[in-house]
Amino acid sequence: MRDHPGHVFSRRLDRSLPIAANAEDMWIVDTEGHRYLDASGGAIVLNIGHGREEIARAVYEQIIKCDYVHPTMFTTFPVEQLAKALARHAPPGIERFYFLSSGSEAIETAIKLARQIHLKSDRPHRIRLISRWKSYHGLTMGALSATGRTSFRVPYAPLLTEVIHIPAPYCLRCSYGMTYPECDCRCALALEEVIQNTGPETVSAFLAETVSGGTLAALPPPPGYFKIIRQICDQYQVLLILDEIMCGLGRTGRWFASEHFEVIPDIVTMGKGLGGGAIAISAVGVQSKHYDVICQGSGSFVHGGTFTHHSPAAAAGLAVIRILERENLIERVAHYGEIFKEKLKNKLSDHPNVADIRGLGFFWGVELVKDKKTLEPFPRREKVAERVWQSIFQKGVVMYKSTGLAGTDGDALLIGPSFIIEANDMDIIVNAVLQALEETLF
Repeated sequence: MRDHPGHVFSRRLDRSLPIAANAEDMWIVDTEGHRYLDASGGAIVLNIGHGREEIARAVYEQIIKCDYVHPTMFTTFPVEQLAKALARHAPPGIERFYFLSSGSEAIETAIKLARQIHLKSDRPHRIRLISRWKSYHGLTMGALSATGRTSFRVPYAPLLTEVIHIPAPYCLRCSYGMTYPECDCRCALALEEVIQNTGPETVSAFLAETVSGGTLAALPPPPGYFKIIRQICDQYQVLLILDEIMCGLGRTGRWFASEHFEVIPDIVTMGKGLGGGAIAISAVGVQSKHYDVICQGSGSFVHGGTFTHHSPAAAAGLAVIRILERENLIERVAHYGEIFKEKLKNKLSDHPNVADIRGLGFFWGVELVKDKKTLEPFPRREKVAERVWQSIFQKGVVMYKSTGLAGTDGDALLIGPSFIIEANDMDIIVNAVLQALEETLF
């Protein structure tokens, strides 16, 4: 779209975007006065609502006190305090935190950290990473190599490094044509098969979203899946990296989604909601035993960045954690998430084009199909998710979307509202989805 106004290289080149002028609590207002109920916090980022003055004050005060110091030369109180706050809620043993600016950076850091843990442990041949198809881990080159979303990978395929992918725990469309629980989690057992075929002594880590996000639309794994994964990783000295950038920090009704599945990772990534949507910050948490290994000898982690351990960003993150704790918002998600689930299922389950409603807490996916009995997806060329999304947007509700769930076809909506959402807002969201489906698909 060559006549796109202004000088911005926009994320959307096919149309002009409305200008967001104000945002408060659950609502966004554009310059034309249109109000939008934010049902996804953009890309499942906003967890405590728009316009929190406490975050703004914390960032302002830190900038005035000490805006920037290089992380190899100084530490700061917000960085130290945020790490301490995260350690209170993280999985057992995760007690050290490395701060960055984006989810992609966090994934890159986790992959490199796993490699260096092996180097420090005299396992230099462990160079290979295993992840899953239909995953999303970011769009920088290392993160994209791990990502299993076809449409994102294809343009850059010649540039990607080798990462081995196994099927996702996607029971609705099982890669093995099996049914849970009779399958004995065949998709989890695939990890051992790949490790053995690759050569156990060459595998560094297994990377997985604890609850699949942008590509498989809030898909939790079946019970027992991560128990098998953890056992396999332990057996073969493979590090388990859990990506909780989208599903962590309360989104599922627990501080970390891994709590639902009683799995403890070696490394965990977090981001998005860590800054409350107000500032860019992400983090990598690592088991203390692995941190101690890195500290041996020269004690060097060969990694870094200009804005790692950034004190104003850490001040924002610390303010977010304090709000989550003070207002009991994680507990609120656990309670109201069940109410939201019932509202979604009561209104949408019987729709002929809704194949599945899945998720946890305030993290929900609605998968759309052409034929509910056969699960035949809509062809991607019909852009069903985009059309339904646009209809919902025109009704003043904002949510996220997923595509390419079934091979290269498939469509879903992804709903992830702020933790402060009220029951009447849930009704607005569900009714907008139902009306959009009726308008778009009939």
